[in-house]
Amino acid sequence: MATRIPPVHALSAFEAAARHGSFALAAEELCITPSALSHRIRLLEEFVGERLFVRDGRNVGLSEFGRRYLDVVRQALRTLTDFPMPRRAASVQPRLKITAPPTFARYLLVPNIDSFTTAHPEIAVEIFLSVPLYDLALAESDLEVRFGPGRYPNLQCELLFSEPTFAVASPKYLAQIDELKEPADLKNATLVRSALEPWQPWFEAAGLDWPEPTTGIRVDDLGLLQEMVRHGHGVGLARAHFARELIEAGELVRLFDVQTGAPPHAYYAVYEKQVLERPEVSLFLQWMKDTFGNL
Repeated sequence: MATRIPPVHALSAFEAAARHGSFALAAEELCITPSALSHRIRLLEEFVGERLFVRDGRNVGLSEFGRRYLDVVRQALRTLTDFPMPRRAASVQPRLKITAPPTFARYLLVPNIDSFTTAHPEIAVEIFLSVPLYDLALAESDLEVRFGPGRYPNLQCELLFSEPTFAVASPKYLAQIDELKEPADLKNATLVRSALEPWQPWFEAAGLDWPEPTTGIRVDDLGLLQEMVRHGHGVGLARAHFARELIEAGELVRLFDVQTGAPPHAYYAVYEKQVLERPEVSLFLQWMKDTFGNL
């Protein structure tokens, strides 16, 4: 049986927290959120089966076991750091971790990312997916694209772009129901719902004093919402940059001449202030603003 070893990222989090006597300062040094650092500490405590810190309100101190274990951890990290590696390149390639919602990543980030990687081949870009409106922690991302209201306490937030929404349906669905000549005719239609794209602002723009729908299919991804509409499950709300190709291909039909003026959700770049000290992060943020800010 292979011998298990503790995760190195948890060991470095433990050493930094012990050295600073503060989870917040340790997280800042490691360029991660305090919640991510706490997760690493808990992971290590589960691994060793002992409490490493004694928590007293906002203050943290090493437990008796933690003091003894710290000496071992520091020695191990020092051994790894000091080991000579003559074949290693003098400079390490900077890495950039980006987290984005699935629809943004698929329709906007991936089709345009080559302009950044071509201009900056020295930067390794890693793209991960997030779930909008649910996990509001940056985790260990350097930069995150969020679809939401744009209010995130203790984080820097910059608007990338905001698009009006409009109603769409598939030809298949339109052939199954009475003709939709005006917005009020939607009373006879099935409305595909999503917390990401509420109907209320569109109702107001259409002059309809209707409450938010509470029945019918509900999804929590804009791409999935668009697919539900494309497959004929009802009428949904869409945005130009995500629906344009399907509309041009005849797979979706825009209904009515109504769109929201200022939808409640937009795309934002969200990050912790200190990460901009890293050139690769500030370069990517500026690229996103230049690329998506004029959509």
